[in-house]
Amino acid sequence: MSTIGFIGSGNIGSAVARLAVKAGHDVVLSNSRGPETLADLVAELGPQARAATPAEAAAAGDLVVVTIPFHAYRSVPVEELRGKVVLDTNNYYPERDGRFAALDDERTTVSELLQDHLPESRVVKGFNNIYAGHVADLARPSGDPERSVLAIAGDDPAAKRAVSDFLDAIGFDAYDVGPLAEGWRFQRDTPAYGVFFTDTFSFDNVPPSRQVTPEILEPLLKAAQRYRDM
Repeated sequence: MSTIGFIGSGNIGSAVARLAVKAGHDVVLSNSRGPETLADLVAELGPQARAATPAEAAAAGDLVVVTIPFHAYRSVPVEELRGKVVLDTNNYYPERDGRFAALDDERTTVSELLQDHLPESRVVKGFNNIYAGHVADLARPSGDPERSVLAIAGDDPAAKRAVSDFLDAIGFDAYDVGPLAEGWRFQRDTPAYGVFFTDTFSFDNVPPSRQVTPEILEPLLKAAQRYRDM
C-alpha cells in the first residue's frame, strides 16, 4: 500500500487518515504546531501512523492531503511536493481567512491558487463539501448500494485517477466535475456544498448525513451560481 501524507491533521485530516489506515495505507501526519502535538492521534491510529513536520509529510507521501485553513496555503512546502498528487480539501471563508480579491471577484478558485503555488505538483480538489463528522459515517465498501460519491476537480487526468483510486479504497466513488476551474461548483454556499446534510447545518445541531448518488449530485452541480449572481 502507498503512504499518504497529511499537511494538516484537524477534523477532515484526521477523519481521512483514519479511513486510510483502515484501508491499509501508512500515514504521515503533520500540523503547524509540531509532531509532538499529534501523539494522541498517532497512538490511536497505531503502527501505520507517524507524526512529522509538513515538509517531511510532503516528502514521505505518495499522495499528499492538504487540509489547512486556506489563508495558510502559501506555507505548503513546494519542493517536497514537486511531481506529486496533492488532494486539496480547502474552502475559502472570508471571516476566517481574510479577504482575497482574486476569489471575491471570482477570477480564480481556491484550488487554482494552490496549484499556482505548487506549479510542478498536480492538484485535485475534493473533500471540501463534506462535514468531517460525516466522513466515517458515509464510507462504504466498493459495490455497496449505499455508497456515496464525492466531487473532485483537477487538470491532470492521471492525478484524478490516483485520487479516485484512493477514494475507492477508503469508501467513496469519485464524481469528476472537470478541471480545477470548475471546482467552484461545489464550493461554499453552492447547492452541492451541503449535499450530504439532511437539513440546514448548524454546529449546535448537526443534521444526520445522507447518501449522495450521482443522480443527486449532478443537478446540484449544474444549478450552481457564481457569488455575483446569487
